Amino acid sequence: MKVNVKKLKDLERKIIVSVPTDEYESKFNTKITNVKTKAKIDGFRKGSVPKDVLEQRYGQSIHNEVINELIQESYPKAITENNIRPASSPQVSIDSEDPKKPIVYSATVEVFPEIKPKFSRWTNYEEFEIEIDDSDIDHAIDDIKKRYGEWKDVKRESKLDDQVVIDFFGKINGEEFEGNSAKDFKLVLGSNSMIPGFEDSIIGKKPSKFSIKCTFPNDYFKNDLAGVEAEFEIDLKNVQEITEANIDEELFKKLQMEIKDKSEFRNEITERMKNEVATQEKELTKESIYETLLKTNNFKTPNSTVNEQADLMRKDALMRIGHTEENAGDDLFPIDTFTEKAEKRVKLDLLFAELINHFKIKVEKQQIDDFIDEESKRYKDPDQYKQWILGQQQQLEQFRMIVLEKQLVEKLENVLKSKKKVIKFSELANR
Repeated sequence: MKVNVKKLKDLERKIIVSVPTDEYESKFNTKITNVKTKAKIDGFRKGSVPKDVLEQRYGQSIHNEVINELIQESYPKAITENNIRPASSPQVSIDSEDPKKPIVYSATVEVFPEIKPKFSRWTNYEEFEIEIDDSDIDHAIDDIKKRYGEWKDVKRESKLDDQVVIDFFGKINGEEFEGNSAKDFKLVLGSNSMIPGFEDSIIGKKPSKFSIKCTFPNDYFKNDLAGVEAEFEIDLKNVQEITEANIDEELFKKLQMEIKDKSEFRNEITERMKNEVATQEKELTKESIYETLLKTNNFKTPNSTVNEQADLMRKDALMRIGHTEENAGDDLFPIDTFTEKAEKRVKLDLLFAELINHFKIKVEKQQIDDFIDEESKRYKDPDQYKQWILGQQQQLEQFRMIVLEKQLVEKLENVLKSKKKVIKFSELANR
């Protein structure tokens, strides 16, 4: 077998394989012999049909089978012997299938790039530190009081932060559209859960019926609605304001806090915020490390792999709103809206694989066990959780990847240069 590899555009490769004639003849003759023992042809006894008659009747189909088998057998050998790492299924074309000559075919594939990780000596990643002050704690407590409060009807005009109960019915150019209506819909004014202008149009209104006009954003997730003006009929049924929850034993129980008074409540909230901040600091620092790596390591990604990742992202986005590819049109979360994120994800995955080899990182069973122990503390019955998780292979693999990534980040923190980045807790919401 002879193999010639030609470099095409970017990561595309054309693998030209030539299979010797004797390999073809051996397979063909074996198959003809097998047919001879079974063939029933008028005028001939079973097992005594001449070879030329068999070839005339079955030759073409056997020829096609042999060509197929030769490709299936030789292609894996060709890519292995030439250190080719395909990122896509091969597009095969047969260049020569004359049985008297070597069988020649071409397989066009995308390959994974060869990556040699680089570590910048000049680019610093940001090591985040998040500051919490008293106003942040006050805001968190106010938020809890509202979240566990009770909405009560009021007889006045609606204002920002009120909750309204509405029926709405929308049309575009007199035509209905998907998601155009709802009954007894609860909407907090200022939550920005509706399209721009919708909530603003309700502020200052008492229970009544009225019409509003709003325009869908240009980057709306459904292409057919992006930038389009719609008219909505609104039936404002109720205006409600929040009666905040009291800081008492009832609230403590709901929050699963073993505390007695307001002072202990504030301390507990402070501790929970500090734990949240510690996690956020690690995540933001990790993201900065990844961005630094991507800036330093620039390489092409296989289009096929990026497209696969974008498709997975779209499926996930559809699933989150209760849709599948089968019942969602192409205009619902168009695939190209995920391409940039998908390419970044693929680059990081490829880079991680090389970095793990570079640092010779391995995950030991004890590390997984330690991780499971930490996870189990979040549950009422840690032992029951441990027993359950041991049977969840997919989840265990995710845990292994988390532990692997944690080790990699620790290695990178020691290799790369850092600079301190201090931000306020209130800034987290804008990141």
